[in-house]
Amino acid sequence: MPYPVGHRAKVKGKIIESARRLFNRHGFDNVSIQQIMSGAGLTHGGFYTYFRSKSALYTKVLGCFFTDPEWKNQWEGVEVDMASSQAAAQVVKAYLSRQHFEDVENSCPMVALPSDVMRSGDDTKRAFEEVFAAMVRLLERSVADEKQHRHAKAQAVAAMCVGGMVVARAIKSRAAADELRDACMSIALQLGGWADTGGRVDTSALKNELHEQFAEECLAGVG
Repeated sequence: MPYPVGHRAKVKGKIIESARRLFNRHGFDNVSIQQIMSGAGLTHGGFYTYFRSKSALYTKVLGCFFTDPEWKNQWEGVEVDMASSQAAAQVVKAYLSRQHFEDVENSCPMVALPSDVMRSGDDTKRAFEEVFAAMVRLLERSVADEKQHRHAKAQAVAAMCVGGMVVARAIKSRAAADELRDACMSIALQLGGWADTGGRVDTSALKNELHEQFAEECLAGVG
């Protein structure tokens, strides 16, 4: 009996989601294909029907945050309105939020996996670069500065978001980690010219909004 329409895409999505959680929690080298497939509720033997290698799967996991409409996050109470002039500030606040800090398994792979990327091949590095570039493009659209300075400031803000979360998670003291996140958020908002944007933010709508505006552009590079 043939599989229903959409079955292959659904199974592939389950594998990517399982790998994302496991890679974020344990790192690339410490996760086996068997563990990934088990986490997806599938048998080990079916893996190569969907991916040629664990490294090929890794590239798709890296490309998910700004490009995959099925990406799941658990950042409660944060809604990024892409039509708002404050969208970039909302993304910064969401990225450096307590929810993102705590939800390791569902977090952006750029936070959990940079050291693994450095040891990987060109395809993986290219995927990481494309996802980071998508984040920069989003921020650059509303940086409050002359055009020639917007890109540099957007790069700095994006790096502060990713790097700030990496360091915060590496600190043993929760108080120190929270202080660092708050500091990065404050400086990033000032650098972008969004220091006066207030209000409660949350990223529950981020996956669909970002996909609509960036997926076509980013997926061409992620491959």
